Amino acid sequence: MSRALNAPDWLTARPIAHRGLHDRAAGVPENTLAAAEAAASAGYAIECDVQISADGEAMVFHDATLGRLTGAEGAVEATSAADLGGLTIFGTAERVPTLAEFLRHVGGRVPVVVEIKSRFDGDRRLTRRTAEVVAGFSAPIALKSFDPGIVGTLAAIAPTVPRGIVAEASQDDPEYERLSPSLRTALSGLLHLDESRPDFLSWRVGDLPGPVPYLCRRLGGMPVMTWTVRTPEQRALAQAHADQMVFEGFRP
Repeated sequence: MSRALNAPDWLTARPIAHRGLHDRAAGVPENTLAAAEAAASAGYAIECDVQISADGEAMVFHDATLGRLTGAEGAVEATSAADLGGLTIFGTAERVPTLAEFLRHVGGRVPVVVEIKSRFDGDRRLTRRTAEVVAGFSAPIALKSFDPGIVGTLAAIAPTVPRGIVAEASQDDPEYERLSPSLRTALSGLLHLDESRPDFLSWRVGDLPGPVPYLCRRLGGMPVMTWTVRTPEQRALAQAHADQMVFEGFRP
């Protein structure tokens, strides 16, 4: 890439715990303060997800709907931050935190990589709110998304915060079926780089090795994280073809 990348060494210095160092069987649910604490205490960087609440708050939560994680009905975006904060995860005492609460709890002990969820509909409320929250912290924080429009918006509104594009060689998730073939091709081939201007790539481990991550690393100097590493075979792929891994289900 022709421009200078904002890719500090801490981005890839430590293995990254997927949704925190969670363990449902041990009563530590994903994307909770307990999962963040477990990761930070063990010295791992943390990846978390954010969704927008009905009143415009960035909430640390993976799914667009409440059912799988809380047993409640409805969409996250139709529920207020206060009501979301009152819900418990997997029947534990852990509740849905705001991004600000999550970052305050980590307290800069380890880096946090925040994935901004998207419906690919041009809605940038969550992007702007996430950038606002992050601006209040001096800790090592990076932002990423599958949506190149979001990453491009971050380049404009939060240029000093490292930003990444999350991608894969093909879109297997049914959610992608509503996207146009041209957009799906652009997502797979990173044909949006002029728009998104990412500092790093987060690439699916099952698609390693591949031309896109290879060229990003070798020609563009762009760090490559890979997700989500769960097996020894995937860990070997990460070590051979990426700069760091987002892991789950074991301790590196």
